[in-house]
Amino acid sequence: MKIAIAQLNYLIGDFEGNVNKILQYVEKAKSEHADIVCFGELATCGYPPRDFLEFSHFIKNANESIERLKAASEGIAIVVGNPSVNPVVEGKDLYNSAYFIADGAVQHIQHKALLPTYDIFDEYRYFEPAHDFELLEYKGKKIALTICEDIWNIGNENPLYKICPLDIHIKNDPDFIINISASPFSYHHAEARLEVLKANVDRYKKPIFYSNNVGAQTEVIFDGGSVVMSPNGLIHREMPYFKECIEYFDLDEVMNGATENAQPKDDIMEIHDGIICGIQDYFGKLGFTKAIIGLSGGIDSAVTAALAARALGPENVWGILMPSQYSSDHSVEDARDLSENLGIKHDIIPIKGIYDEFLKELTVHFKGTTFNVAEENIQARTRGTLLMALSNKFGHILLNTTNKSEMAVGYGTLYGDLAGGLSVLGDVYKTQVFDLARYINKDTELIPINSIEKPPSAELRPNQKDSDSLPDYADLDKILLEYIENRKGPTEIIDMGYDAQLVRRILRLVNINEFKRYQTAPALRVSSKAFGVGRRMPIVGKYLS
Repeated sequence: MKIAIAQLNYLIGDFEGNVNKILQYVEKAKSEHADIVCFGELATCGYPPRDFLEFSHFIKNANESIERLKAASEGIAIVVGNPSVNPVVEGKDLYNSAYFIADGAVQHIQHKALLPTYDIFDEYRYFEPAHDFELLEYKGKKIALTICEDIWNIGNENPLYKICPLDIHIKNDPDFIINISASPFSYHHAEARLEVLKANVDRYKKPIFYSNNVGAQTEVIFDGGSVVMSPNGLIHREMPYFKECIEYFDLDEVMNGATENAQPKDDIMEIHDGIICGIQDYFGKLGFTKAIIGLSGGIDSAVTAALAARALGPENVWGILMPSQYSSDHSVEDARDLSENLGIKHDIIPIKGIYDEFLKELTVHFKGTTFNVAEENIQARTRGTLLMALSNKFGHILLNTTNKSEMAVGYGTLYGDLAGGLSVLGDVYKTQVFDLARYINKDTELIPINSIEKPPSAELRPNQKDSDSLPDYADLDKILLEYIENRKGPTEIIDMGYDAQLVRRILRLVNINEFKRYQTAPALRVSSKAFGVGRRMPIVGKYLS
């Protein structure tokens, strides 16, 4: 038996486009004489569809998609994810389902049993969990059909669910397992996926064909990396990351897998490639082509510009330098050098005159006060206004350059440097931004060395440094990681050896600045816990306040 895995990039709600793409790959699989071709979870509608699932017209389109696939299934079996209607009154209206379509008909439907509600997931909001588990038979083989999370409740010290679907399937002795997934990217997740797949193979001694989606849906990125695992626990094949493709596998060869074939893993490379994917799909799926970026001469805007140029092409990126009287000469030179290195268009708009006019109009109201954050924020908001004016006039999307460290502690100005349609580095800590810069420069110097080596500064007052307001980033990022990604409280972090006063100060800054994060652009998710849909915190609260 020959089995194909097609890892594809879908657009949420684009049934016509998604099904046309699926049909193209069905034809490719037919031309290679595949018996079965596997697509991803909710492939017909895209994942995650969220509240689109509450529209009856959306579900009608999903049903029509299955009809089109039935017509294309002569001579091949198609495994595809699609929402299906719950025919009974009790429970949720829908199932998250895997369809097995062959010979012009739906031969089998397996619903998803384990519906995650953690991090970015909210599936139990929409779907009823499966209660029945039956194997399907095709061309003399018995197949266990599963969906994403259904293989993850295994080998856990603290399982999230009370059942393990494959424990039920295995009683009927399947010949192999198919799992269709929409498993989101984070820079440690690929290793976790492989561990889960190995745990399943170790337990059941059956080969697994695991098909994952690829591409970004706003802030959520899917990395592909579909896997075929031999029953002896070896990775027969791990497919490419961040790339649409189809590959073919002979079941007998998989059964007798003799070598390990995994893709190389590197955190910074994966973050780099994930962000490129995120930018490309945000623009491509919304129909935009051009980006505008405020260039300060600092490392964050430099890395953002470099990533945008790689994602969109340098001809589609416009850098705007907006020096004030507090900007150093070398910052302007660094930003200009960056633009020339990247081959992007750049313009200079000094803000001193506009800033002076603001202060002139505010003289009476500011009388008797001293220079403070108000004057600093006027500069940041002046820049934000200029960038948005150019964005509106010429149809460029403003890319936000704020990193996760700054976003965490509120080191940014609403409607100023926090403005933008997409946050490129909002899930990348400052120390990781430095690593990204070095990775971008690994073949040739694109980001000026001075932008990497000079002390970070917002340059909103004389001789300003980030270290005037923030702890050293090396310490800050370690504490933020423990609090945000690892969900450790202050006592646990202090017990790790960190200064108690510093820990409480940082955690308080994170909590009191939640209101800013509610008003900022979606941040491309590259970690296991990003700000946005996967981290739901109250704005008004007293924890560590």
